[in-house]
Amino acid sequence: MKKIILYFFSLLLIASVLEAKPNENYSFTDINGKVLHAIGTKDGLIIPEAKNKIIFLEFFGHKCPPCLALIQHYKNIQAKYNGKVQVIAIEVQGLSNAQVKNFAAQKGINYTTVSQEKATGFIDYIASRANWSGVIPYLIVIDKKGVVQYMQAGSVGQAGLETIIQELSK
Repeated sequence: MKKIILYFFSLLLIASVLEAKPNENYSFTDINGKVLHAIGTKDGLIIPEAKNKIIFLEFFGHKCPPCLALIQHYKNIQAKYNGKVQVIAIEVQGLSNAQVKNFAAQKGINYTTVSQEKATGFIDYIASRANWSGVIPYLIVIDKKGVVQYMQAGSVGQAGLETIIQELSK
């Protein structure tokens, strides 16, 4: 009987961890010390600091060749659509905040960049909600209303990013 009860509570614990509650709130800090907030909704995620913008939420790694290739695309998108699009990139291969800040400076990154150490709870939440296994690059596109419109593991490329923006700007 004891084993059955223990098994039942173990299942409940696992189910509660795996169940992503849409109304959870998170905050994370970018490499410049700016705090961002994320509010889970039924259909997506609201980041008040990027209100009324299309959000490209990118999970990347500093040693990932496809991720490195995407940096220039995101820099182009951020420059071209500043005020309409917000790129938020979270490094998930374990660099410290200082290392990510140095990496961003070396690469000339002009968009919001966050280290894993400053966004652990948020990363876990996204992994749970999106069934993300940790494959990078991983892109989540959120429209101006906070609704997730697109998720993809792998590179999208400049043309793909432009197409997404055009579709969501209608």
